[in-house]
Amino acid sequence: MKTTKKLTIRDIAGAAGVSPATVSLVLNGKGDISGVTRTRVLEAVARLNYVPRSAKGSGEGGSETLRFLKISKHGHTVNRDHSVFISDYIDGMSAEAIRRNYTLEVVSFEGQSISAIAESLTGAPIRGVIALGTELTEDDIRLIQGVGFPTVFIDTFYDVVDANFVDMNNEDAVYKVLSRFRAHGFERIGFVASHVDTTNFRLRQDAFFKNMARLGLKVREDDVLSIESTHEGAYEDTRMLMEGGLDLADCYFCTNDIIAYGFMKALKEFGVQVPADVSIIGFDNLPQSATTEPPLTTIEVSKRKIGYLAVTILDDLINASENQPSVKMLVGADLVLRASDGRDVPRPAPTRLRVAKQLPAE
Repeated sequence: MKTTKKLTIRDIAGAAGVSPATVSLVLNGKGDISGVTRTRVLEAVARLNYVPRSAKGSGEGGSETLRFLKISKHGHTVNRDHSVFISDYIDGMSAEAIRRNYTLEVVSFEGQSISAIAESLTGAPIRGVIALGTELTEDDIRLIQGVGFPTVFIDTFYDVVDANFVDMNNEDAVYKVLSRFRAHGFERIGFVASHVDTTNFRLRQDAFFKNMARLGLKVREDDVLSIESTHEGAYEDTRMLMEGGLDLADCYFCTNDIIAYGFMKALKEFGVQVPADVSIIGFDNLPQSATTEPPLTTIEVSKRKIGYLAVTILDDLINASENQPSVKMLVGADLVLRASDGRDVPRPAPTRLRVAKQLPAE
């Protein structure tokens, strides 16, 4: 992970298609910069592994460095489709790091072993680590934690691992989704899961079954689907299910927005209308969700809040005079209502929801 050339703000500006002044404003949390431009800059910072120079400021030696590890083990969830999602985390971390007189260093790892990532931390001139835990296992977390730096993991959560976590409250979020469907009077509520192994995916699946029981709703085994988590993979897997004559439920909660996009695309090719035939709710509120056809009702969790809290917890760990108990924090969610969940849309007779085993017309 060593670089042969020291990158500059001008390099980041070229990669992001903005001016060096704009890059400087984004990195320092200043100026009236649009969310789209800020995202482009932060994506370039992460992609190029840019390490900002230490800021000159008050105190001896100026600001200190925190390192954010953007880890993609297999790329099924941490990939280009989720670049805005990750940028929001970085945005929240960056703003709070600056406020607390730290420099935030973003380092990206794609496909490297966790042992190599942990080794890269050994002797690093940093004060603490924030790691993207989306694709990490318990063993991965223990390995990174074992390097010895104060560490906070985001976008994952383990009850029995002695580590610090900031994640979204998946159970609360899924309860809001299912309550919405129940309010519409839907009798068959389906779940589009993914066989890709991530902690948040598992937590959402567990929350689906738990909250269905909590709300007095019955789960039909055939209404729980499992597909790939990338956009193209979700689309292809859904096509295969449709070609097999899938008996559609009234509505589906999709594990995330990317899965929802692929799922909806395949349904549309087979003449299934959303929300007239099937209602859909996603999770993440990615920008594209507002522009899909129809716009996607989805769960919004403040990624910037998670990033901010990660830096806050890390700063407390760094400055503590004695060992601290692990901190495990969950951030609540809001349901963003759009057209795809089928509110006020007349529903057809159930017989129309059975899709025959046939290929879509060319």
